Amino acid sequence: MKKPFKRNKLYARVRKSPTLVLVLLLIVMAISGLGSKLVHAVSCSSVSDCQAQINNLNNQNTQAQQYVNSLSSRIQSYQNTINSLGAQIASVQQQLSANQAKQAALQQQITANEQEIANKKAVLADDIKTMYVDGQMTTLEELATSSNLSSFVDKQEYQSVVQSELNAIIQQINGLQKQLQSQKLQVAGLISTEQTQNVQLTSAENQQQQLLSYNQAQQAAYNAQIATDNSNISQLTAQLTALNSAGTTSVVSSGVCGGGYPAQALDPYYPGDGFNKYWGCNYPQDSSEDNWHMENRECVSYTAYMAYTKYGVSTSNWGDAYQWIASAEAAGYTVNQTPAVGAIAIRNRDYNVPGDVGHAMYVVAVNGPDSITVDEYNENYNGTFDQRTFAPSSYANRGGLYYIHFN
Repeated sequence: MKKPFKRNKLYARVRKSPTLVLVLLLIVMAISGLGSKLVHAVSCSSVSDCQAQINNLNNQNTQAQQYVNSLSSRIQSYQNTINSLGAQIASVQQQLSANQAKQAALQQQITANEQEIANKKAVLADDIKTMYVDGQMTTLEELATSSNLSSFVDKQEYQSVVQSELNAIIQQINGLQKQLQSQKLQVAGLISTEQTQNVQLTSAENQQQQLLSYNQAQQAAYNAQIATDNSNISQLTAQLTALNSAGTTSVVSSGVCGGGYPAQALDPYYPGDGFNKYWGCNYPQDSSEDNWHMENRECVSYTAYMAYTKYGVSTSNWGDAYQWIASAEAAGYTVNQTPAVGAIAIRNRDYNVPGDVGHAMYVVAVNGPDSITVDEYNENYNGTFDQRTFAPSSYANRGGLYYIHFN
């Protein structure tokens, strides 16, 4: 046998408050939306993976910060509305209290007037017991009890005067009573209107307060997400630094000569321009020029030699390494960021390093999505040859890596 469904207090409140239904729905949607943005465990397996996660978190933080800024303006708007409603409620309550006090004073005055009428009647009744009002003597009886006609006339005149005064006083008090009753009705109407206004303003204030709380909760959630993302970015950056450091370790080092670069060129191109007649790795660095007007044992001298040896392409006067990108494009060769065996890899100029002119390398292997092996000269600024394997993405923040394709 199933137990009957038991509705809790929250269910009852929801049934009575459509606004609460809306707020609860919005909170559920917000939690669901933020839940989809939660970051998984911080870990990356390669330089490109690390960089991709860092970029994704940075983009996510930018979007979250935009939401936070938008929510800040909404929160300020709700707070201003709440402050305005609070001021209106205070004003209405002040008016309501004043009118309630006025109503009490009018009632007190009405009661006092009623008592005064009763007192006046009692006093005057004692003075005119012989009047026809309230069962007094008849005129005949009154004449019979008078000592003479003159006394009777005086007494009659006195009674008329007293009766007139009584009627005037009673009419005056009755008129005041009617005026007080009218004022009392007006004040009661004002009190009813002000009580309705107070209920409406309080309801509006509660709705604004619920929306304010919801937006503040959203803002807190986004700020917490930003803090978490920043922590994850720091961890990923540390991993990226470690991978970059490991990825730039030389695989093979061949000392002064290597990679096919001649020890001594047999065909000097500039024999009479002040440099030594011959060039090659047996000559001191920058002591002579090669056939393409590059100083010997520089990175561009080696890649110029490889471009000519492999493809018959002259790169004469292409300039420093970073200038090869524009020189190659101007010569009609394909330049992109897709590595290929036999391409000349160019690290672009790093403007964060004063005097940097980039670096040129010859690609001998593409090992995977983010790993290449190159032959190069002067990577360590000593004019020597080395072969190394590294992650191209490690140059993302150092000018970027481009490839010149000759074939």
